[in-house]
Amino acid sequence: MTEMARPVRLQAGVPVYRYRTDADAPPVALLRFAPGRHPGEGQRHIHDFPVLMYVERATGPRPPREAAPHLAEGDAFVVAPGAVIEPRTVSGIAAGTGLFFDPTALGGDERAPWSSWRAHPLLLPFLHRMPGGLLRLRVPAARRPVWAATIAAIEAELTERQEGYRQALLAHLTLLLVDVARLATDVVGDLRRSNEPLLAEVFEVIERRFAEPLSLREVADSIGMTPGHLTTVVRRRTGRTVGQWITERRLREARRLLTGTDLPVAEVARRVGLPDPGYFARVFRAAHGAAPREWRARATAAGA
Repeated sequence: MTEMARPVRLQAGVPVYRYRTDADAPPVALLRFAPGRHPGEGQRHIHDFPVLMYVERATGPRPPREAAPHLAEGDAFVVAPGAVIEPRTVSGIAAGTGLFFDPTALGGDERAPWSSWRAHPLLLPFLHRMPGGLLRLRVPAARRPVWAATIAAIEAELTERQEGYRQALLAHLTLLLVDVARLATDVVGDLRRSNEPLLAEVFEVIERRFAEPLSLREVADSIGMTPGHLTTVVRRRTGRTVGQWITERRLREARRLLTGTDLPVAEVARRVGLPDPGYFARVFRAAHGAAPREWRARATAAGA
């Protein structure tokens, strides 16, 4: 697992990894797979963020008794957030790349988690419901040099970190995601037709009320469901609970206020629905590895 992801909890005994949101963390991370370092050697896990894997070279045909499909050059795997990933499924990668990224960095509606995390047009392929959380696509031979060059450019930006590298990373990532969306047109069409009205309603409630005291029960009451059933549905479709989404929305707004304003930390806490500055600081530190003041200073220094 790349250093840009860290385990934050267990879900039915399976570790859940979240993309780091440190002030100086790049929005995209890259992990090269090679003999002795590939995803098939790890344990079952869950990503709380999108992952794109690309196979540059496979190990060759497997014995028929093995259930996992034979991999080939040009395979791309779209890893769904919230799904349990079985590493042996992709253990045939001899050389390849894993791209981890913070989906909110792609933009869209800067306020709403539904818009930025779940309805961005380039993220729709990651909402698939394929068994094992992996959507397998074939990159056409004519496009493989483009993929290799783009991945190499991402790697160079991460290594050199010159001025503007964050914007360059997202530009290169966008090129790959456009290709993914085109290759997954059937999946994207199905998702658009399904519309996910319940999730949209949940996030609308969170968006309207995150800046005030808001509990799971209040969200459930707003949409006419029991808290237990709502928790089950939201966790199954997103990999997070309603409470975690409320916290995510509050922390997203807190990051915006810390970097975009000179408001005191206590006022930031009040504006995001956590009026106790001490509790706000503990929640923020748990998510970002730094207290709000420290995070603001680092973000300012990094030009985030």
